[in-house]
Amino acid sequence: MAINTGAVGRTYPSSTYLVTAEAIRAYAAATNEDNPVFTGADPVAPPAFPVVPGASILAAALFDPELGVNLARLVHGEEDHRLHVPIRPGDQLAVAGSLEAVDIKETGETFTVYTSLTNQDGVLAAELRSMMFVRGSGSRSRAAGAGEAAPQPELAFSAVQKVDEDQTYRYAEASGDHNPIHTDPEFARNAAGLPGIILHGMATMAFAGKVILDEACAGDPARLQRLKVRFSKPVFPGETLTTRVWLAPGGASGGVVTYEFETLNTRGSAVLKNGIAEVREGG
Repeated sequence: MAINTGAVGRTYPSSTYLVTAEAIRAYAAATNEDNPVFTGADPVAPPAFPVVPGASILAAALFDPELGVNLARLVHGEEDHRLHVPIRPGDQLAVAGSLEAVDIKETGETFTVYTSLTNQDGVLAAELRSMMFVRGSGSRSRAAGAGEAAPQPELAFSAVQKVDEDQTYRYAEASGDHNPIHTDPEFARNAAGLPGIILHGMATMAFAGKVILDEACAGDPARLQRLKVRFSKPVFPGETLTTRVWLAPGGASGGVVTYEFETLNTRGSAVLKNGIAEVREGG
């Protein structure tokens, strides 16, 4: 059954989420984040953390009978976080959201869920757009020019990171995402047709976010205003990831520097594409 395009605009039940230092530190540890800003006595949330309080809205969309998602064919397509003010322990976040868009493609169907996190002072802390892809039964059509080699940009910086063998289990506990494709090898192979368990896409995004923060923000999360990625291939435990970052065309404007990036796996294939990071220039 096709996804219901008439469901666009539906709002989902709002909720509140109390941020704790323990939850922030657990998320940082699950993504190999060693920045003391995220791990100390009074931490702030890493840039991928908003997905934790925002999970209730995404889950409401996934299980919305009016939308009609085929969960067996669902993958995370893109994630876009706009970060307005730091999220801190003690924040009482109002979580609200809606189904923003549905699109029917030759290769399948996509739908985008918008989530807002507003703190106890009435300040918008973060906005999330999660684009999910329901795979079609046919094979993906090849885009025109896909065989042509794109020119390589001049790198601003790059970094190499290792995915731990137990990374998926740690991330599942810290994030609350217990999808068995990340923790049950038999399910991943037999039900999902994967070679084995795969890393959560949001954990891969968090790895890339660490590179941006360390290299472009001097470790200051308040300078990172946006982080967006497209998930293009699964990541497996034990793999080595290389994130390559370059200045976007136009570079800096209005005190904000825009970077583009990609993350490659051990075999040199992109697991994150079309990455965008917007960084406020340092004082």
